[in-house]
Amino acid sequence: MANSKPNFEEALAELEKLVEEIESGRIGLEESIARYEKGIKLIKQCRTILDAAEKRIQLLAKAEGGELTASGELEESSQEPAGQ
Repeated sequence: MANSKPNFEEALAELEKLVEEIESGRIGLEESIARYEKGIKLIKQCRTILDAAEKRIQLLAKAEGGELTASGELEESSQEPAGQ
């Protein structure tokens, strides 16, 4: 990954590692802040990658003659209400 941005999976894995390190309490405040800052950059990078993927999927769906009905944020329809 020298001099290039990690792909989504690499960025997410690195973000998870940073969170684990911060939550462990084994590093000091200054190091935690530095890792937090790096984590924020990784989150922005992941969001950029996801946004680009969403736009690409929309273009592919339109190219196939399909009509997109959803726009914006995806709904979490896979979760069932509590108690069901």
